Amino acid sequence: MARREDGTPWWTDFPEPISTATQVEPQEVFQLLRDHELPANKQRDFLLVDARRADCTGGTVRGAMNLPAHSFYPTRGTLYDLCKQAGIRRVIFYCGSSLGRGPRCAAWLQDYVDEVGGDLKSQVMVGGIRGWVKAYGGSMMDGYDEKRWRAEDR
Repeated sequence: MARREDGTPWWTDFPEPISTATQVEPQEVFQLLRDHELPANKQRDFLLVDARRADCTGGTVRGAMNLPAHSFYPTRGTLYDLCKQAGIRRVIFYCGSSLGRGPRCAAWLQDYVDEVGGDLKSQVMVGGIRGWVKAYGGSMMDGYDEKRWRAEDR
């Protein structure tokens, strides 16, 4: 867990989320990705966000943007605006295990959506990237590094 110089957790710099992120199973995310593989010009109405920072090694779920949790809160309005303009209807966050950073970012975005009266849905993928790799290995991943995941299994 990242801490500030004074020893307090990084997230204490920001308001505590009000919302609780709804969860989405990796199987549903996998199916979303499969459904949008062909035709190549089919517009996606969802966005995947990897909330990891320096530990964003070993690969990401295909097409995910890396928006580290530590710097996410001040940019949530910009992300919302971009999603709205692009026709994105749901944003799915994950981190290493989706027990901390992913759910926190998803809740912060949902708080913002609720504040502005939007209809974007902010969710968190159960199990995070570890759960994804356990279920699917390198399938539907960008930059998959098998050695990194084998090392984690030890």
